[in-house]
Amino acid sequence: MSAGQRMPSSPAAVAGPLLLLFVVPFWSHAVSADGGASAWMTALQKHVAFFDADNDGIVSFFETEQGLRAIGLGAAEATVKATLINGVIVPKTRPENATMSKFSIYIENIHKGIHGSDSGSYDAQGRFVPAKFNEIFTKHGKVEPNAVNERELEAMRTANRMDGDDIGRAASKAEWDLLYSLAKDKDGFLQKDAARTVFDDSLFVLLAKDGSSRN
Repeated sequence: MSAGQRMPSSPAAVAGPLLLLFVVPFWSHAVSADGGASAWMTALQKHVAFFDADNDGIVSFFETEQGLRAIGLGAAEATVKATLINGVIVPKTRPENATMSKFSIYIENIHKGIHGSDSGSYDAQGRFVPAKFNEIFTKHGKVEPNAVNERELEAMRTANRMDGDDIGRAASKAEWDLLYSLAKDKDGFLQKDAARTVFDDSLFVLLAKDGSSRN
């Protein structure tokens, strides 16, 4: 993060909701340094691999809970957040012929959990779309180049709203409000580079490391 961006006083306070909405990585060893599994995984699948501690392509409730603990959440809060995350995502990703627990997330189908009324920075297959991400700032960043303020974020969300998509609208508002609160600079702008860290994992790496250093 640049000097103008601030870390939250409590990483656990914001990490849980953002994990639900962005589905982000750090703790798992699923994405190996030599490219291994990551060679065939989409950006969104790599994010979910954060939780897949045994690298079997399936994220159990226990793995979600332990992943949340790894970034600094307390035991009780991690249990609540894991229940919410798996409870929302599992029905959308579980294959009909699945044999594992009915509370396990299947990474291969995580793209089915993408909500509407958002920026389109992930496509329907879960791949990161740089052009769509860049449009957030080229179309809506009027005051400062490569940055958006709170009003401009609201304008972006309004422009992306889909008719009848109440869930998508709520999810979009929640994730961008949380990201803005987490990564805005001292002048109230969400810089493009700061927002990009949500999609390339580095923001959550910092949160996880910060949580580890507190233990």
